[in-house]
Amino acid sequence: MNEKTIAPGIQYIGADDTELDLFEGQYAIPEGISYNSYIILDEKVAVLDTIDARKTNEWMDNLTQALDGRRPDYLVVSHMEPDHSSNVKLVLDTWPDITVVCTQKAVQLITRFFGVELPQERVMLVKDGDTLPLGEHTLRFFTAPMVHWPEVMVEYEEKEKILFSADAFGKFGALSYDDPEGWACEARRYYFNIVGKYGAQVQMLLKKLGSLDIQKICPLHGPVLDQDIAYYVNTYNTWSSYEPEDSGIFIAYCSLHGNTEEAALKLASIIKSDYDVKVSTADLRRDDLHEAVEDAFRYDRLVLAAPTYDGGVMPIMEDFIHHLQIKNYQNRRVAFIENGSWAPMAAKKMREAMEQLKGITVVEPIVTVESTVKPQTVEKLKELAAALNA
Repeated sequence: MNEKTIAPGIQYIGADDTELDLFEGQYAIPEGISYNSYIILDEKVAVLDTIDARKTNEWMDNLTQALDGRRPDYLVVSHMEPDHSSNVKLVLDTWPDITVVCTQKAVQLITRFFGVELPQERVMLVKDGDTLPLGEHTLRFFTAPMVHWPEVMVEYEEKEKILFSADAFGKFGALSYDDPEGWACEARRYYFNIVGKYGAQVQMLLKKLGSLDIQKICPLHGPVLDQDIAYYVNTYNTWSSYEPEDSGIFIAYCSLHGNTEEAALKLASIIKSDYDVKVSTADLRRDDLHEAVEDAFRYDRLVLAAPTYDGGVMPIMEDFIHHLQIKNYQNRRVAFIENGSWAPMAAKKMREAMEQLKGITVVEPIVTVESTVKPQTVEKLKELAAALNA
C-alpha cells in the first residue's frame, strides 16, 4: 500500500498547511495543521469531507488522482466548519448527481454558507445507527452534536473497523511534522481550547461508540491513529470528564514590575525543593495563552498570581480566567497570590471568578505581596506550598 492508503479501498486525500500562522484566527500553529479528507473506493465511491479553501487545488488533484476516471456517488459531510467544508459547493457543481450524506442541521448550514438549496433527491439524511452500504465497505453513522458544532457526525467503517472521527481525536501540527512530544501535547491543546467546553457531549459520543471494535481512528486534523486505540479513547474520556490528567501544580502569573513574578517563581522553587511533585509555570504576559489553558486542565492544582490593577486584576489574568470559564474549567484545587501597594484586591476578584466554576476548592492561605517580596512573604509562600501538597 502507498503512503496515502489507509486500508484496502480507503485512501487519504487531504493536505498539510504549513503557512497558516493562526488556526481559527487565534491559536498559534508553528508546526502547521493538516486538513484531512478521505475516499472509499468500492462498488460505490464515497468522499469523506472536503478541506479548507487554502488547499483546494491540492485537494482536487488528490481527489482526481484517487478517482482515476470514476465519479463519486456520495459526499459525506461530517462537519460544516469551513476548514472541512469549503469545497462542498465545488463538489456539487463538479458532479451534479452526487448525493450528500449528512445530518439535517448540516443541510441548513450548507444553505447558509453557500446560498444553495439542496433538492431532496440529492440528500441522504442520517441519524444514529443508519448505514450506507458501498459494496464490501459499509459506513455506520453516529451523530455527535456540539463536538464541537451542532451538525457533527462521525462514521464507522464496518469492514476495516475504522472510525472517521470528525474533529474528535484531532491535533495541531502538519502530518509532515514529526512531533517529538508525541500525540498528546498538541492534541491536548487542541482539545481543551476548541472542544473543551463540550465535555458532556464528548462523553455522550464515547458512550455511543463504546461497543465498537475500533482498529483505526481517522480524524479531520492530525495523524491516523492505528495503535493502542484504548490509550486515545481513555485519554479523551479523562479530558471530557474534566478530571486531571496528571498530578501536579500549575502556576500562572503576570506581573507589572516583577514583584508578583518573583513571588510566583519563589513558590515554584519552594515546591520543587521540598516536595516530590511536578511543577509547571507560565508567564501570561509572554507565554502562549492557549498552552496555559491546556496546562490548567492537565494538572490537579492551579495557582493564580496577579497584581491589583485599577481596583481589580491585571487584565491579562482576567483574560486567562475568562478562557478557563468559557471552557468549563472545574474539579481543581486553586490557590491565589496577589500584590497590592495600598489596596490589594486581586485575590478577592480572582477568587470570586473561580468560585463561580464547578468543583473548585480554594487552598488557603491567600498570599498577599505588599509591593515587594519580603521574608514574611516567603514564610506565607512556604505555608501555601505545604497546603497545596497536603
